[in-house]
Amino acid sequence: MQQTQVQHGEFELSVSGNILIAHLIGGWNKEAALAFDREFRIAAEPLLADDWGHLVFLDDWSLGVPEMIPIIEDLVQWCVINGLKRAAHVYSPSMLKQMQANDMVAEQLGDFQRCAFRDKESALAWLAQQQFTLGQS
Repeated sequence: MQQTQVQHGEFELSVSGNILIAHLIGGWNKEAALAFDREFRIAAEPLLADDWGHLVFLDDWSLGVPEMIPIIEDLVQWCVINGLKRAAHVYSPSMLKQMQANDMVAEQLGDFQRCAFRDKESALAWLAQQQFTLGQS
């Protein structure tokens, strides 16, 4: 009898302007990473015609299992190939989150750059300097 694994960990995705916004929540298992990968690619579709940015909120995220790392690495490669130029990670200082982010996402990869920030305002200012802005509300 085959057991189906239940997803642990959640996320919320939205697009505003030329930025894909992600809120990661809870501790992630492989199934959460697979669901994120699938939903992220769908959410990113409207952005793929041009360069785009990514804003990631990680304060509510409780890290993930090692099995999720290759899934996220593959997603990052897909993103970079499909126009992702900047990723701003927002979280309170955490060595563990920094280490896991470094394991999954290069700080620089071709034209792509990732940077961590303590607050949303700093992240948005950096993205805006790079020509990535939220849409008008």
